[in-house]
Amino acid sequence: MKILRHNQVIRFIHWSTALSIFILLFSGFGQMPVYKRYFVDTLPGLSWSSNYWVTLNIHYYAAVVLIFSSIYYVTYIIMSKKREILPQKGDFKESMQIFASLIGLAEEPPSGKYLAEQRLAFSLTAFTTLVLILTGLIKVYKNIPGVNLSAEVVFWTAQIHNLFTVIMILNIIAHLGAFLLRPNWPLVPSMFSGYINADYIKHRHQKWWQELNGNDYADPAEPDPEVVLKSDVETVAIAEETAEPETEVLDENENDSSHLVKTDLDAEKVSVN
Repeated sequence: MKILRHNQVIRFIHWSTALSIFILLFSGFGQMPVYKRYFVDTLPGLSWSSNYWVTLNIHYYAAVVLIFSSIYYVTYIIMSKKREILPQKGDFKESMQIFASLIGLAEEPPSGKYLAEQRLAFSLTAFTTLVLILTGLIKVYKNIPGVNLSAEVVFWTAQIHNLFTVIMILNIIAHLGAFLLRPNWPLVPSMFSGYINADYIKHRHQKWWQELNGNDYADPAEPDPEVVLKSDVETVAIAEETAEPETEVLDENENDSSHLVKTDLDAEKVSVN
């Protein structure tokens, strides 16, 4: 049985973002003389790659696509209230457990629709994209006729933009490298078709499977609150039943004491007489 993991909106955002970032990286490096210097422009179909004005315009068009995809995705998250991909408390610790499980040092913790490491990777990608967009807009703004920014602003904007470009490249390498790990293989087809095998969900996304079945996830290591409550009620009932004979015994003891007191009084009366 197949379960829908990524709907059409998510797949559209994913691939439009991925394509725009790839084009931005390629055209961004093309604005430096690297393609001319290393004869990239001699490759079939890439003669334009060393043309600064061509790569600059391509860079701008790709940036528009990236900005649109980002705004569209933020709007989608807010409107749909589907926030499973957002980071949660304890994600870093859980990610360490997942990495340890991949090399046999620990058991993988139960996960929701997304693994903790996926939520952290998303956060890094989102923040990096935001910084690149903001610094990119500043770089475009300084090129508008009549705009004069200080040399310090221009310099540090370029440095931050370049730094986060490197971070984005490393993030992409880590993202693609994660799919070389066997446990992550079933996730790859879902980015194309949107569907994932139900058995995989049962095995690795137990919390999500419980949600799909309309139940809250219950940790096997923790007792069921209803069972504990029922057990406590039964314990109290047993205690009450056990306490009843003691009360009766106490009553009998009280009767015995009263009888003894009465006997003593009668003995005193006889001795007086």
